[in-house]
Amino acid sequence: MEKIILTGDRPTGRLHIGHYVGSLKRRVELQNSGEFDKIYIMIADAQALTDNFDNPEKVRQNIMQVALDYLAVGLDPEKVTIFIQSQVPELTELSFYYMNLVTVSRLQRNPTVKNEIVMRNFETSIPVGFFTYPISQASDITAFKATTVPVGEDQLPMIEQAREIVRKFNQTYQKDVLVEPEAVIPSNEICKRLPGTDGSAKMSKSLGNCIYLADTAEELRTKVMSMYTDPNHIKVTDPGSLEGNAVFTYLDAFCRPEHFAQFWPEYESLDALKEHYQRGGLGDVKVKKFLYAIMDSELAPIRERRLAWEKRIPEIIEILRKGSAEAERVAAQTLSEVKQAMKIDYFNDEEWLREQMQ
Repeated sequence: MEKIILTGDRPTGRLHIGHYVGSLKRRVELQNSGEFDKIYIMIADAQALTDNFDNPEKVRQNIMQVALDYLAVGLDPEKVTIFIQSQVPELTELSFYYMNLVTVSRLQRNPTVKNEIVMRNFETSIPVGFFTYPISQASDITAFKATTVPVGEDQLPMIEQAREIVRKFNQTYQKDVLVEPEAVIPSNEICKRLPGTDGSAKMSKSLGNCIYLADTAEELRTKVMSMYTDPNHIKVTDPGSLEGNAVFTYLDAFCRPEHFAQFWPEYESLDALKEHYQRGGLGDVKVKKFLYAIMDSELAPIRERRLAWEKRIPEIIEILRKGSAEAERVAAQTLSEVKQAMKIDYFNDEEWLREQMQ
């Protein structure tokens, strides 16, 4: 069996470093590992419309922003297929058939759906499209017979629901057409959910606590230097706390041993830096400057590639056009197999045709 990856992002804004450490960086590693036969990267615009149906322009304007971020981090269109979800209509038809395999009560029990409904204040009026997006996600995954789906920990219930749909379909129609996917989550615990710069549990554009991949060096500096630390660490001599301290959380995500020799040779390791901070005698400004140096060294090449790609927009449009055409070709083959298993491919079904002629 081929090893196939499907992953993607909703185009509701520019991608930020939470996306980077949580998934994008890993995608590039997987792309370059040579371990996978095919990798599909989806710009999930149709899914984004489930809670932005009244503002399609927001989604439309961010298609290119997400594509730029993909190319900037190092995703290579020669190695991966980047496509736009809405340009593959077969995904919608698959979703329609899968709806018959899932009950309303099962969707209501999905922890991810429950959390998202509360977050978006949909408790009293849930759009059906949003409510059924676990089914849509299963359609996306199975259309490409993905064996591996890199996701954040909060998305694990979605993958489990997709697995249930695969099992139910194959059992109901007595054909192993669909493939059960496996989830891959970040190995670094910190990277599973990087907090906002204000210490909030989640980065959010509306909260203004994101560091975007497209940020300039000066914007990055400003955000790092204003980052939330320990509110009780008022004087340099005060002992500092690491718990809830966004600066040290970001250091856990970005800092590597070689950074000390490069930017702060006074310390041998992050543990030594943390110990000094906790006992007192180390100011937040110095730690923030160290964090900025580390992050800028990692984000500068991404920033430069993004600026270069911004001058090649026609080429990006062609990448998306070709990727979407290839994705549709593959999804159409899966849809054909699904309809054959369900015995609804009437005009290709010789047995059905003979029966009608008798």
